[in-house]
Amino acid sequence: MQPVNIMYKDSLNIIVVSASSLPLARKIRDGYPGETVIYSKDIADDTCQFSSFEELTGELFAASGNLVFIGAMGICVRSIAPYIKSKYTDPAVVCIDSTGKYVVSVLSGHIGGANSLTHVLARILDAEAVVTTQSDNQGLWALDTFSKQFGWETDIYDRKAGTQECPQKLMNECIARFVNLKPTALLLNVRTKDTDYLEQTCPSHVDIFYHYPDIDMEKYEQLITVSPYFYGDSPIPCLSFFPKVLHMGVGCKKGLDDMDAFTKEVIRHLSSFHINPKAIADVSSIDLKKDEPLLNTFAKEYLKCPFKTYPAEELNKINVPNPSSKVEDVTSSASVSEAAAIRSAEGGPLIIEKHKGQTRDVCDFTFSVALDKYAQRQEEKQGHIEIVGAGPGDPELISIRGRRMLEKADLILYAGSLVPKELTLCAKKGATVRSSADMNLEEQFMLMKEFYDKSLFVVRLHTGDPCIYGAIQEQMAFFDQYGMSYHITPGISSFQAAAAALRSQFTIPEKVQTIILTRGEGRTPMPEKEQLHKLAASQSTMCIFLSAGIAEQVQKELLEHYPPTTPVAACYKLTWKDERIYRGELKDLARIVKDNNLTLTTLLVVGDAIDNREGLSRLYADEFKHLFRK
Repeated sequence: MQPVNIMYKDSLNIIVVSASSLPLARKIRDGYPGETVIYSKDIADDTCQFSSFEELTGELFAASGNLVFIGAMGICVRSIAPYIKSKYTDPAVVCIDSTGKYVVSVLSGHIGGANSLTHVLARILDAEAVVTTQSDNQGLWALDTFSKQFGWETDIYDRKAGTQECPQKLMNECIARFVNLKPTALLLNVRTKDTDYLEQTCPSHVDIFYHYPDIDMEKYEQLITVSPYFYGDSPIPCLSFFPKVLHMGVGCKKGLDDMDAFTKEVIRHLSSFHINPKAIADVSSIDLKKDEPLLNTFAKEYLKCPFKTYPAEELNKINVPNPSSKVEDVTSSASVSEAAAIRSAEGGPLIIEKHKGQTRDVCDFTFSVALDKYAQRQEEKQGHIEIVGAGPGDPELISIRGRRMLEKADLILYAGSLVPKELTLCAKKGATVRSSADMNLEEQFMLMKEFYDKSLFVVRLHTGDPCIYGAIQEQMAFFDQYGMSYHITPGISSFQAAAAALRSQFTIPEKVQTIILTRGEGRTPMPEKEQLHKLAASQSTMCIFLSAGIAEQVQKELLEHYPPTTPVAACYKLTWKDERIYRGELKDLARIVKDNNLTLTTLLVVGDAIDNREGLSRLYADEFKHLFRK
């Protein structure tokens, strides 16, 4: 067999049984969003020629991640049969009939990704996807993909099977119980966006718990946990997933070099708290230890995680339960391990306070562990505030996550002067929906705190993206002051809606590559270096917020650098039912605003990018080569 062009692991390798199927292969290549190589026995300029199915399959099976046969299923099966080893290592194999009518997932449907590849190829060919795995056909979770899907590590505990049982066999048994709808307990004692997904899609045969002691093990045939803790003493089979939610802080004497003793002591102490090291996201210390070989090696090679360091002055600001004047004398910070762990956890709680360890005869290191602030499971002890970006106005332009937050909220406090009330109509029965238009900052905060203190879920709904002129900084200052749990869900900004409404690309090759989001100087002064006339010197695409009332001043400053004929657009209530957009030239901007009585929710856009159709991106030029076109 002549040498074949075996591409990198993620490429799509298509083996064509008959030359009559080459058009199908080319159609896939044209529609597939990645590197594609076609192998054929027949000579063609755009294919790699081969002589033996068996030899080619053997090479590709070992070297590639995706393998597609176009031809009879029998040829596909006989070709791959000698090389099949394990669903945990085998590539995805898909077979397509010679007419392109059916796309069949053959091997490694979940872990290898053959099932998802089948659906992708079926869409390209307008064919029928054939997937036979039970979990997919029942609409159940594919447990064996969670590690890849969510980035979690996995262990399986089964006291009856013992520690010698093959983990892959135990995983298959867990999957079998799950797809056969056996009663299952799901323990979620930390919270991530992925656990939110599990709660929202939980099958009827699965009961959710937040505390291990609450589970009546006699009612269930298996336990699934998403937790930094291991439950090897579970009386029923336990499938454990370990999200990276822990942060380890370490302090040590200079030149610490006994890796074996250090590792054993750390793991021993973690085990005494039933903590699995697979849940550690990073190791951190003080800047003085930046080049400490043992700490770098322990983090990067043993735990397979980053090693971070922080300046002493930053660590010294963090309140810790066990400060040390001795440590402060040496490092200028009263704490290293505890402070570094808390800092990496963004203020999350310590679950292991400073532990003194030794590799020789004296204590020569300390370590602590903190739980990520946003991983705390808080449903039962305190509330939560979600700051949500509503988008520019159209209820259909809020994000899926934002909509979900609104649906679960006990209180929706929305910016009534800027956010259409229609966005709140998805509120659940019994939820309180209140406009903040007539409330000052303190009144808004007190209302949110009232619900928060009752352990309820609060949504603060802001227009656009809340981080752009959203006035959330002062609210977050309150939340930080009172140690309240909060998170931000971003939204589509009005400047993005403006680009869409104007059918304009705000960045034009070789003409304008910068978008400036700013405002004119009204009651709130502008920083001297950001005054409008100074920003105008770049002649970028400028999106000017909150400035309709000072349009004359805006026009005057812009004319210092932009030509009078520069295109402008005054965009009022973008995406709302009463949206209005007025185009013109910069010299007429103030008049456009005044004549049309444009006020509060008006965005002013200035620049040659408006309505521009000249200038070609090099991305699609024939001579421009990149990852997907060589």
